[in-house]
Amino acid sequence: QVQLVESGGGLVQAGGSLRLSCAAAGRTFSIDTIGWYRQAPGKQRELVAHISRDSSTLYGDSVKGRFTISRDNGKNTVYLQMDSLKPEDTAVYYCKTVLAGGYIYWGHGTQVTVSS
Repeated sequence: QVQLVESGGGLVQAGGSLRLSCAAAGRTFSIDTIGWYRQAPGKQRELVAHISRDSSTLYGDSVKGRFTISRDNGKNTVYLQMDSLKPEDTAVYYCKTVLAGGYIYWGHGTQVTVSS
């Protein structure tokens, strides 16, 4: 199993920045990809960004050029730097990991609210 704990959410004005962190514990050596999804009220959960074992990254179209995902393997932590935030970025942000073998784990989420 893998446990994921997110932190760093909060309230920020449009145009501002936040950095989210996701700390992983447990079978971290089995992590294949790890990243972030978000879900706004009344909408489906969507990919924000993820990073793979080989450090390749994938971003959702709506955040390209504004968000940056990175990982610190020594700390088993993945970060999401969010710049130029917009009100439409308001959502609960969830950390997700997929292990080798296909097992999927989610964190409990952290709220990000962007005011206009």
